[in-house]
Amino acid sequence: MSFPNKYKPDSWSHRQLDNLRLHLARPDALIQLSILGVLTGLLTGGIIVLFRILVEEVQLKILTGHSDNYETLSMEARFLYPVIGSLIIALIFHFFSKGIHVLGVASVMERMAFHQGYLSLRGFFLQFFGAAVAIISGHSVGREGPNVYLGAASSSLVGQFLGLPNNSIRTLVGCGTAAGIAASFDTPLAGVIFALEVIMMEYTLVSFMPIILAAGSATSISIFVFGSGAAFTIPKIEQGALIELPFVVLLGLLAGVLSAFFIELLKSVTYRSRKLSFSIKLMLSGMIVGLIAMIEPGVMGIGYDSVSQTLAGDVMLSALLLLLACKLLATAASIGLGIPGGVIGPALFLGACLGGVLGLVIRLIFPELQIDTGFYSLLGMGAVMGASLQAPLAALTAMMELTHSPQIIMPGMITIVIANLTASELFRKKSLFISVLEANEVNVYTNPISQTLRRIGVGSVMNKTIAQVNDQMTLEKIKNTLSENPEWLLIADKDNQYKQLMPAIELVKYVEQQCDDACDEDREDSEEKEIIDLLEIPARRIEAASIHLQATLEEALNKLDNLELDALYVERMNTPGIMHIYGVLTREQIESAYQFK
Repeated sequence: MSFPNKYKPDSWSHRQLDNLRLHLARPDALIQLSILGVLTGLLTGGIIVLFRILVEEVQLKILTGHSDNYETLSMEARFLYPVIGSLIIALIFHFFSKGIHVLGVASVMERMAFHQGYLSLRGFFLQFFGAAVAIISGHSVGREGPNVYLGAASSSLVGQFLGLPNNSIRTLVGCGTAAGIAASFDTPLAGVIFALEVIMMEYTLVSFMPIILAAGSATSISIFVFGSGAAFTIPKIEQGALIELPFVVLLGLLAGVLSAFFIELLKSVTYRSRKLSFSIKLMLSGMIVGLIAMIEPGVMGIGYDSVSQTLAGDVMLSALLLLLACKLLATAASIGLGIPGGVIGPALFLGACLGGVLGLVIRLIFPELQIDTGFYSLLGMGAVMGASLQAPLAALTAMMELTHSPQIIMPGMITIVIANLTASELFRKKSLFISVLEANEVNVYTNPISQTLRRIGVGSVMNKTIAQVNDQMTLEKIKNTLSENPEWLLIADKDNQYKQLMPAIELVKYVEQQCDDACDEDREDSEEKEIIDLLEIPARRIEAASIHLQATLEEALNKLDNLELDALYVERMNTPGIMHIYGVLTREQIESAYQFK
């Protein structure tokens, strides 16, 4: 006979880890999650530093001047670089992907929606080296999406290694996401908002605090290695006068239109190419980007140098228009055809170009206003990022942190909100990430009930007063078992399989009835010999199945619905070959937990 609450792990460390798992199953394990947030933030910061060093050191060896200077390449090299990069990526994925093709932020969202935030070590390495090759070879992708994936994957792997409950693994994925964005731009608050707004899709204290700590610790690692310089060279931005407010509104409308077109173009490329083999799509992407780069080399790579020039107002109107059109097509070809890079950087690039174009046009028409074109470029960056990613608050926060200018908030709010409303309400567009997933026939919509149940682990709700018994027992063993006052009996059949649960009170009633029927007889000698079949006596029994201790209440409810059951028993293999049963979870307990929350 064994009782889960009497189980003693092999060592003190096992016992402490077991207690940690049970505590993290609760939706309010704030201190423990905060500590894990710091650790995952430091880990993510270190990984992103290594990724950035790898990319920039290789770029410096193949380019002259600086790491993003693709303009110095010959026309032939501009074509060959993306093609060779596509070939290398195709070979990497052919030999090592094992069916993994979608990476980046969209993949993190998909894993959060359907796999409780579980990401694989294989996906981590594919993203690390695939994105590095994509950026180095000049594909029109950013590093922020890969950084998000690398942070989310490393944090998820830590949680999986420790065997933590799935609800806490989901929070760790949010921590890694925030750390990835924060270390990319040195914008910790924008990283926090992005993680909550796009990945977690919720704002709760238990997720907010550890995500803040993760973003801050990752930023500290990035600043320690690279210094506190901004990702873009941003000149002093002068806020326009109130007379420019109509132009700010106009920029919001134009940014919304551009974002909607960008989303539709990317979704269309992804959908129309879905039947092609992955290798063919990659090679097709390389050739398209190579051809575009022959015309406009500024589309190659991350393009932060071009963004900085646009913010400084050093690019002519005709050049900006060409850069805008070419970047749009090159990014759609790269991301839509499966290159493992990010889309956040290109969105910022497009926004800067759009704002710069509008600023130059206004200056030509109204020279007396003496407007600052960099001001409009910066607003355009935030507007296109917010509208295309459907993350308005993250975009606004990023603008403020990049410029260190609180005065940008008011015009930024106007532009970003109008851009978001234009893209989402006027053109009915969802975010780039969701659109790409839908083009791949993946729907990540979640309802409020599922969101709540995902935050709670089965270990925090289950009934732990359970006894594991055999189906055939003597009356003496039954009395010994009932003396421990269990509420549930988990009954093993003749094949030692647990499939039935019985409320202990049912067995108490049966034993009392047996005693009443034979109260005038001396049964002490027969108690050790009389065998009672718990599966045959008249009593209420509930068919049950197992669920892992790491599971969330959402997983438990889905399993109950799929198997048409009303109860589960919670188990976990603590040591090889030894399965430990922790408790019982009923449908009523799940419903009560949701109603309470």
